[in-house]
Amino acid sequence: MTDALGEALHLMRMSGSFYCRTELTEPWGLTMPDMADCLWFHVLTSGRCDIEVDGQVTTLEPGDVLLVPGGQGHRLFSGDAETPLVTTLPHTFETDNYAILRHGGGGAVTHLVCGAVRFDHPAAKHLIKVLPQVLYVRQADDMRATIDLMAAEARNLRPGGEAVITRLADVLVIQTIRSWLATDPAARTGWLGALQDQQIGQALALIHRDPAQPWTVERLAHQTAMSRSAFAARFTGLVGEPAMRYVTRWRMHVAMNRLKDRDSTVSEIARGLGYESEAAFSRAFKRIVGVSPGQARAG
Repeated sequence: MTDALGEALHLMRMSGSFYCRTELTEPWGLTMPDMADCLWFHVLTSGRCDIEVDGQVTTLEPGDVLLVPGGQGHRLFSGDAETPLVTTLPHTFETDNYAILRHGGGGAVTHLVCGAVRFDHPAAKHLIKVLPQVLYVRQADDMRATIDLMAAEARNLRPGGEAVITRLADVLVIQTIRSWLATDPAARTGWLGALQDQQIGQALALIHRDPAQPWTVERLAHQTAMSRSAFAARFTGLVGEPAMRYVTRWRMHVAMNRLKDRDSTVSEIARGLGYESEAAFSRAFKRIVGVSPGQARAG
């Protein structure tokens, strides 16, 4: 992997997360709600589970991991049972973001670790957006140790179990994405493919690391040891838009993230992204995002 893709994975720090250790007995069924701006994950540690996402059913076996990167609602089930909304079922809350759910008809037992996680950094958020609707990894050898540790923690409640399971889940989500990136041909196309290109990936990494720099096509071409025309054509061909439009759009990704910080004024955010005036920044923001920075912050 080039530095650009490695950095995107490095920046996948999760926040606003909810984790659930689930003990289910056949027949059982659950419906997971839509969770905007979240990634759903499910790790099957024992038993059997079918997951239906937008009409597509995947059968999980112990050691399998499935991600729903877009956070859309979906069903989990085993056997012929109703699939109530999971939020309507009684949970035992160990902490504000960690619960235990026991549900089902009393038959064979299935253990799952499930959760919904958010990503704050623009590079991580953009990476999540370009992943497929369902990302399924079947008993990957390089993830076995993490899954075995998670299964051991899920079998027995022990002091510190919540901390161990949530941290293992975070690691497993990144391992699953990395496994998909390394094996699926779809990861070689579009923005993901550009990240893995030796020269364009280098340019993207420079933009991501310091979007406030006064980037130009000439400067980026020089940094990647390419001619201006060759760089411009290759960047547009791989990324799908011209380099300077990408720079502006990336700055707006960063700005959207910084607008969540109520301690930073719009003027401070503008200066931090290389704009000489708040007005210039606001015009660029509205052109890319469709609303003013103030409206975006209020929303």
